[in-house]
Amino acid sequence: MSADSQETISEKVQKLTRLFERITSVDVTVDLEHNDKPGVELRVTAERTDDFVAADSCSSLLGALDNSIHKMEQQLRKHKERLKDHRGPGLKDQAAVNSPDSEA
Repeated sequence: MSADSQETISEKVQKLTRLFERITSVDVTVDLEHNDKPGVELRVTAERTDDFVAADSCSSLLGALDNSIHKMEQQLRKHKERLKDHRGPGLKDQAAVNSPDSEA
């Protein structure tokens, strides 16, 4: 694989950290065994959770990479939403609902 391809892959994968701050490592596996359909597998490790895995193959290497990154972004967004949903209302929100001023 050329240095340009490796640099492009690195740049695209680094953008995943904008979606989820707890990412500790990203492993990219490129399968060039089938020249007509190269495959890309992403494995993302994050704090306090299991690994995320996304894989795809396409007619071009960059197409497979883009599809894999899109799948990974969806998984990270879904996981982040689940984390947010587990939190209850804060104490300030509860106090505002229970205060007598809100009834007037």
